[in-house]
Amino acid sequence: MAFAKWLILAFFMGTASSANAMQPPVYSVDGIAIGGYDPVAYFDFLIPVKGSPEFTVEWNGTVWHFASKENMGRFADDPAAFAPQYGGYCAYAVSRGSTAKTEPDAFTIHEGKLYLNYDLAVQRIWRWDVPGNVEAANENWPSVLDD
Repeated sequence: MAFAKWLILAFFMGTASSANAMQPPVYSVDGIAIGGYDPVAYFDFLIPVKGSPEFTVEWNGTVWHFASKENMGRFADDPAAFAPQYGGYCAYAVSRGSTAKTEPDAFTIHEGKLYLNYDLAVQRIWRWDVPGNVEAANENWPSVLDD
């Protein structure tokens, strides 16, 4: 397992480059956060639920989709309560001083906050030490966006 951890770390270190300089504060694809999944639903159902372009909010320079008008309103009232930590970039990558894309199904809710990961394999590594990884990521965020 230690080899896998180092392999993942090497991957993240390899993805951090000047090409990533001045990244936007929220990871998005085509201007849509979390691949169009509803951030509120993670807390309600503990699974990713696809949002709808019918229910959208623009926040922090990105469009967020929701599965219902109610979820859209809850997010609009308090986006920081529902938005993924570290702008939706991979929480494990941020804990290691880098950034990486995320997959909606690779998530953890810890102490009332949503964390996304690169994929399910990275999520397993992240979960080995969530408190320690959160502490490291908090120290690196948001300065990793400037690298």
